[in-house]
Amino acid sequence: MSRAVIYQTHGGPEILQLRDVPEPQAGPGEVRVRVTAAALNPMDWGIMRSAQRAAMFGLGVPSGFGYDFAGVVDQAGPGAEGFAAGDRVFGGALARAVADHVVLKAPAVWPDALWPTPDGIGDEVAATLPVAGMTAAAALATVGLRAGDTVLIGGAAGGVGVFAVQLATLAGARVIGTAAEGTFPFLRELGAEAVTYGPGLAGRVPAGVTAAIDLFGTETALAALDLGVPAGRIATIAAGPNPPGGVRATGGSAAAPHEMGRLIEAVLSKRLTVPIAATFPVERVRAAVHRQMDRHVHGKVVVTL
Repeated sequence: MSRAVIYQTHGGPEILQLRDVPEPQAGPGEVRVRVTAAALNPMDWGIMRSAQRAAMFGLGVPSGFGYDFAGVVDQAGPGAEGFAAGDRVFGGALARAVADHVVLKAPAVWPDALWPTPDGIGDEVAATLPVAGMTAAAALATVGLRAGDTVLIGGAAGGVGVFAVQLATLAGARVIGTAAEGTFPFLRELGAEAVTYGPGLAGRVPAGVTAAIDLFGTETALAALDLGVPAGRIATIAAGPNPPGGVRATGGSAAAPHEMGRLIEAVLSKRLTVPIAATFPVERVRAAVHRQMDRHVHGKVVVTL
Protein backbone atom coordinates (compact mmCIF):
# COMPACT_ATOMS: atom_id res chain seq x y z
CA MET A 1 0.00 0.00 0.00
CA SER A 2 0.89 3.65 -0.44
CA ARG A 3 -0.48 6.84 1.09
CA ALA A 4 -2.29 9.72 -0.61
CA VAL A 5 -4.19 12.80 0.50
CA ILE A 6 -7.70 12.62 -0.92
CA TYR A 7 -11.14 14.16 -0.43
CA GLN A 8 -14.62 12.88 -1.16
CA THR A 9 -16.51 16.18 -1.39
CA HIS A 10 -15.62 19.82 -1.88
CA GLY A 11 -15.04 22.04 1.14
CA GLY A 12 -12.40 23.42 3.48
CA PRO A 13 -9.20 21.80 4.77
CA GLU A 14 -11.20 19.56 7.10
CA ILE A 15 -12.20 17.40 4.10
CA LEU A 16 -8.61 16.30 3.46
CA GLN A 17 -7.78 12.75 4.52
CA LEU A 18 -4.50 10.84 4.45
CA ARG A 19 -5.52 7.39 3.25
CA ASP A 20 -3.86 4.10 2.41
CA VAL A 21 -4.33 3.42 -1.30
CA PRO A 22 -3.12 0.72 -3.69
CA GLU A 23 0.48 1.42 -4.65
CA PRO A 24 0.53 2.76 -8.23
CA GLN A 25 2.81 1.15 -10.79
CA ALA A 26 4.60 2.69 -13.77
CA GLY A 27 3.27 1.37 -17.06
CA PRO A 28 4.73 1.64 -20.57
CA GLY A 29 6.07 5.13 -21.23
CA GLU A 30 5.65 6.12 -17.58
CA VAL A 31 7.76 6.75 -14.49
CA ARG A 32 6.81 6.49 -10.85
CA VAL A 33 8.17 9.09 -8.46
CA ARG A 34 8.60 8.57 -4.73
CA VAL A 35 7.53 12.01 -3.54
CA THR A 36 9.52 13.66 -0.76
CA ALA A 37 8.10 17.21 -0.86
CA ALA A 38 4.99 18.91 -2.21
CA ALA A 39 4.58 22.68 -2.31
CA LEU A 40 1.11 24.18 -1.88
CA ASN A 41 -0.52 26.82 -4.08
CA PRO A 42 -3.81 28.74 -4.03
CA MET A 43 -4.99 26.71 -7.03
CA ASP A 44 -4.87 23.58 -4.84
CA TRP A 45 -7.35 24.80 -2.26
CA GLY A 46 -9.34 26.65 -4.92
CA ILE A 47 -9.99 23.30 -6.62
CA MET A 48 -10.60 21.66 -3.23
CA ARG A 49 -13.26 24.18 -2.21
CA SER A 50 -15.16 24.62 -5.47
CA ALA A 51 -16.75 22.07 -7.78
CA GLN A 52 -16.98 24.76 -10.44
CA ARG A 53 -13.28 25.52 -10.14
CA ALA A 54 -12.44 21.82 -10.22
CA ALA A 55 -14.51 21.35 -13.37
CA MET A 56 -12.36 23.97 -15.12
CA PHE A 57 -9.50 21.48 -14.77
CA GLY A 58 -11.62 18.49 -15.73
CA LEU A 59 -11.72 17.26 -12.13
CA GLY A 60 -14.45 15.89 -9.90
CA VAL A 61 -14.67 13.96 -6.62
CA PRO A 62 -13.27 11.85 -5.16
CA SER A 63 -9.95 13.53 -5.87
CA GLY A 64 -6.34 13.65 -4.87
CA PHE A 65 -4.73 16.91 -3.80
CA GLY A 66 -1.89 19.20 -4.87
CA TYR A 67 0.19 19.83 -7.97
CA ASP A 68 3.84 20.69 -7.20
CA PHE A 69 6.15 17.89 -6.07
CA ALA A 70 9.77 16.73 -5.90
CA GLY A 71 11.26 13.32 -5.28
CA VAL A 72 13.10 10.39 -6.86
CA VAL A 73 12.12 8.14 -9.76
CA ASP A 74 11.78 4.63 -8.32
CA GLN A 75 10.23 2.91 -11.35
CA ALA A 76 10.64 3.48 -15.07
CA GLY A 77 8.31 1.60 -17.39
CA PRO A 78 9.36 0.32 -20.82
CA GLY A 79 9.60 3.14 -23.31
CA ALA A 80 9.87 5.92 -20.71
CA GLU A 81 12.11 8.63 -22.15
CA GLY A 82 14.56 10.93 -20.42
CA PHE A 83 14.37 9.49 -16.89
CA ALA A 84 15.56 6.37 -15.11
CA ALA A 85 15.21 4.86 -11.67
CA GLY A 86 17.29 6.84 -9.17
CA ASP A 87 16.92 10.20 -10.93
CA ARG A 88 15.97 13.14 -8.74
CA VAL A 89 13.04 15.00 -10.32
CA PHE A 90 10.46 17.69 -9.69
CA GLY A 91 7.33 18.77 -11.49
CA GLY A 92 3.56 18.81 -11.39
CA ALA A 93 0.92 16.10 -11.05
CA LEU A 94 -2.54 17.64 -11.19
CA ALA A 95 -4.65 16.82 -8.12
CA ARG A 96 -2.41 14.00 -6.90
CA ALA A 97 0.96 15.42 -5.83
CA VAL A 98 0.51 15.08 -2.06
CA ALA A 99 1.06 11.34 -2.01
CA ASP A 100 3.84 8.84 -1.46
CA HIS A 101 3.94 8.07 -5.19
CA VAL A 102 2.87 9.75 -8.42
CA VAL A 103 2.95 8.20 -11.88
CA LEU A 104 3.52 10.39 -14.94
CA LYS A 105 4.16 9.99 -18.64
CA ALA A 106 7.80 10.45 -19.62
CA PRO A 107 8.05 12.86 -21.29
CA ALA A 108 5.24 14.43 -19.27
CA VAL A 109 1.97 15.45 -20.91
CA TRP A 110 0.33 18.75 -19.94
CA PRO A 111 -1.03 19.56 -17.38
CA ASP A 112 1.56 17.32 -15.74
CA ALA A 113 5.22 18.33 -15.88
CA LEU A 114 8.57 16.73 -15.06
CA TRP A 115 12.12 18.08 -14.91
CA PRO A 116 15.42 16.72 -13.57
CA THR A 117 16.44 18.22 -10.24
CA PRO A 118 20.00 19.53 -10.50
CA ASP A 119 22.60 19.00 -7.82
CA GLY A 120 22.62 22.00 -5.52
CA ILE A 121 18.83 22.33 -5.23
CA GLY A 122 17.05 20.47 -2.44
CA ASP A 123 13.71 18.79 -2.91
CA GLU A 124 11.78 21.30 -0.80
CA VAL A 125 13.03 24.19 -2.95
CA ALA A 126 12.58 22.27 -6.21
CA ALA A 127 8.96 21.56 -5.29
CA THR A 128 8.20 25.30 -5.13
CA LEU A 129 9.28 26.08 -8.69
CA PRO A 130 6.62 24.75 -11.10
CA VAL A 131 3.55 26.84 -10.25
CA ALA A 132 4.92 29.82 -8.34
CA GLY A 133 8.12 30.28 -10.31
CA MET A 134 6.58 29.82 -13.73
CA THR A 135 3.56 32.00 -12.85
CA ALA A 136 5.86 34.82 -11.80
CA ALA A 137 7.89 34.46 -14.99
CA ALA A 138 4.71 34.47 -17.10
CA ALA A 139 3.40 37.59 -15.37
CA LEU A 140 6.61 39.52 -15.98
CA ALA A 141 6.61 38.46 -19.63
CA THR A 142 2.96 39.43 -20.02
CA VAL A 143 3.64 43.03 -19.00
CA GLY A 144 6.85 43.13 -21.05
CA LEU A 145 8.96 44.02 -18.03
CA ARG A 146 12.30 45.58 -18.90
CA ALA A 147 15.17 47.37 -17.22
CA GLY A 148 14.17 50.82 -16.04
CA ASP A 149 10.52 49.93 -15.38
CA THR A 150 8.86 50.65 -12.07
CA VAL A 151 6.54 47.71 -11.40
CA LEU A 152 3.81 47.55 -8.77
CA ILE A 153 3.31 44.00 -7.48
CA GLY A 154 0.21 43.21 -5.45
CA GLY A 155 0.58 40.36 -2.97
CA ALA A 156 4.35 40.66 -3.14
CA ALA A 157 5.13 38.57 -0.05
CA GLY A 158 3.10 35.54 -1.10
CA GLY A 159 4.20 32.36 -2.81
CA VAL A 160 4.25 33.83 -6.33
CA GLY A 161 5.20 37.29 -5.11
CA VAL A 162 8.56 36.25 -3.68
CA PHE A 163 9.53 35.03 -7.15
CA ALA A 164 8.05 38.00 -9.00
CA VAL A 165 9.83 40.55 -6.81
CA GLN A 166 13.23 38.94 -7.25
CA LEU A 167 12.87 38.24 -10.96
CA ALA A 168 11.77 41.82 -11.57
CA THR A 169 14.75 43.12 -9.61
CA LEU A 170 17.09 40.86 -11.57
CA ALA A 171 15.60 42.31 -14.76
CA GLY A 172 16.64 45.80 -13.66
CA ALA A 173 13.23 47.09 -12.58
CA ARG A 174 12.32 49.14 -9.53
CA VAL A 175 9.82 47.08 -7.51
CA ILE A 176 7.03 48.39 -5.30
CA GLY A 177 5.19 45.62 -3.46
CA THR A 178 1.91 45.69 -1.57
CA ALA A 179 1.72 43.86 1.75
CA ALA A 180 0.74 44.14 5.40
CA GLU A 181 2.99 46.54 7.30
CA GLY A 182 4.54 43.74 9.35
CA THR A 183 5.85 42.26 6.10
CA PHE A 184 7.79 45.36 5.04
CA PRO A 185 11.22 44.24 6.37
CA PHE A 186 10.81 40.89 4.59
CA LEU A 187 9.99 42.61 1.29
CA ARG A 188 12.90 45.01 1.60
CA GLU A 189 15.24 42.02 2.00
CA LEU A 190 13.90 40.71 -1.32
CA GLY A 191 14.60 44.04 -3.01
CA ALA A 192 11.19 45.73 -3.00
CA GLU A 193 9.86 48.99 -1.66
CA ALA A 194 6.68 48.30 0.32
CA VAL A 195 3.26 49.93 0.63
CA THR A 196 0.21 48.72 2.52
CA TYR A 197 -2.62 47.18 0.52
CA GLY A 198 -6.25 48.18 1.00
CA PRO A 199 -8.53 51.09 0.10
CA GLY A 200 -6.74 54.14 -1.27
CA LEU A 201 -3.79 52.11 -2.59
CA ALA A 202 -3.26 54.38 -5.60
CA GLY A 203 -2.69 57.33 -3.30
CA ARG A 204 0.10 55.54 -1.40
CA VAL A 205 2.08 54.33 -4.40
CA PRO A 206 5.14 56.39 -5.39
CA ALA A 207 4.97 58.16 -8.74
CA GLY A 208 6.30 56.66 -11.93
CA VAL A 209 4.72 53.19 -12.05
CA THR A 210 5.00 51.82 -15.60
CA ALA A 211 3.74 48.24 -15.12
CA ALA A 212 1.78 46.24 -12.57
CA ILE A 213 1.14 42.64 -11.57
CA ASP A 214 -1.81 41.69 -9.37
CA LEU A 215 -1.22 38.36 -7.63
CA PHE A 216 -4.27 38.38 -5.35
CA GLY A 217 -7.38 39.83 -7.00
CA THR A 218 -8.04 43.14 -8.71
CA GLU A 219 -7.10 45.81 -6.16
CA THR A 220 -3.60 46.35 -7.54
CA ALA A 221 -4.77 46.19 -11.15
CA LEU A 222 -7.43 48.83 -10.54
CA ALA A 223 -4.96 51.05 -8.67
CA ALA A 224 -2.55 50.79 -11.59
CA LEU A 225 -5.28 51.85 -14.00
CA ASP A 226 -6.01 54.84 -11.75
CA LEU A 227 -2.30 55.69 -11.90
CA GLY A 228 -2.41 55.77 -15.69
CA VAL A 229 -0.63 52.50 -16.39
CA PRO A 230 -1.77 51.15 -19.79
CA ALA A 231 -4.02 48.08 -19.45
CA GLY A 232 -1.66 46.10 -21.67
CA ARG A 233 1.08 46.51 -19.07
CA ILE A 234 -1.03 45.19 -16.20
CA ALA A 235 -1.33 41.45 -15.51
CA THR A 236 -3.52 39.48 -13.10
CA ILE A 237 -3.34 35.83 -12.11
CA ALA A 238 -6.40 35.48 -9.85
CA ALA A 239 -9.13 37.64 -11.38
CA GLY A 240 -10.55 35.11 -13.82
CA PRO A 241 -10.16 34.98 -17.60
CA ASN A 242 -11.65 38.46 -18.17
CA PRO A 243 -10.26 40.88 -15.59
CA PRO A 244 -11.63 44.44 -15.45
CA GLY A 245 -10.42 47.38 -17.48
CA GLY A 246 -8.88 45.33 -20.26
CA VAL A 247 -5.92 44.21 -18.14
CA ARG A 248 -4.34 40.88 -19.08
CA ALA A 249 -4.94 37.54 -17.37
CA THR A 250 -2.06 35.09 -17.22
CA GLY A 251 -0.73 32.06 -15.34
CA GLY A 252 2.03 29.49 -15.16
CA SER A 253 0.82 27.65 -18.26
CA ALA A 254 1.60 30.78 -20.30
CA ALA A 255 5.29 30.75 -19.35
CA ALA A 256 7.76 30.02 -22.12
CA PRO A 257 9.41 26.58 -21.75
CA HIS A 258 12.87 28.09 -21.32
CA GLU A 259 11.78 29.97 -18.19
CA MET A 260 12.32 26.93 -15.95
CA GLY A 261 15.95 26.79 -17.00
CA ARG A 262 16.32 30.46 -16.10
CA LEU A 263 14.73 29.86 -12.69
CA ILE A 264 17.03 26.94 -11.98
CA GLU A 265 20.11 28.91 -13.01
CA ALA A 266 19.09 31.84 -10.81
CA VAL A 267 18.60 29.55 -7.81
CA LEU A 268 21.90 27.74 -8.38
CA SER A 269 23.77 31.04 -8.70
CA LYS A 270 22.06 32.27 -5.51
CA ARG A 271 20.66 35.29 -7.31
CA LEU A 272 17.19 34.01 -6.43
CA THR A 273 16.25 32.63 -3.02
CA VAL A 274 13.09 30.69 -2.21
CA PRO A 275 11.72 31.71 1.19
CA ILE A 276 9.94 28.71 2.68
CA ALA A 277 7.53 30.04 5.27
CA ALA A 278 6.70 26.67 6.81
CA THR A 279 7.00 22.93 6.33
CA PHE A 280 4.51 20.37 7.61
CA PRO A 281 4.63 16.56 7.63
CA VAL A 282 1.93 15.04 5.46
CA GLU A 283 0.08 13.91 8.58
CA ARG A 284 -0.58 17.64 9.23
CA VAL A 285 -1.71 18.50 5.72
CA ARG A 286 -4.84 20.26 6.99
CA ALA A 287 -2.71 22.62 9.08
CA ALA A 288 -0.47 23.21 6.09
CA VAL A 289 -3.44 24.25 3.96
CA HIS A 290 -4.76 26.55 6.68
CA ARG A 291 -1.32 28.18 6.78
CA GLN A 292 -1.16 28.52 3.00
CA MET A 293 -4.64 30.07 2.88
CA ASP A 294 -3.51 32.84 5.24
CA ARG A 295 -2.93 35.94 3.13
CA HIS A 296 -0.10 36.93 5.46
CA VAL A 297 2.09 33.91 4.75
CA HIS A 298 5.59 35.03 3.75
CA GLY A 299 6.77 32.70 1.00
CA LYS A 300 5.99 29.06 0.29
CA VAL A 301 4.38 26.30 2.37
CA VAL A 302 5.70 22.79 1.79
CA VAL A 303 4.38 19.37 2.84
CA THR A 304 7.02 16.68 3.39
CA LEU A 305 6.56 12.94 2.90
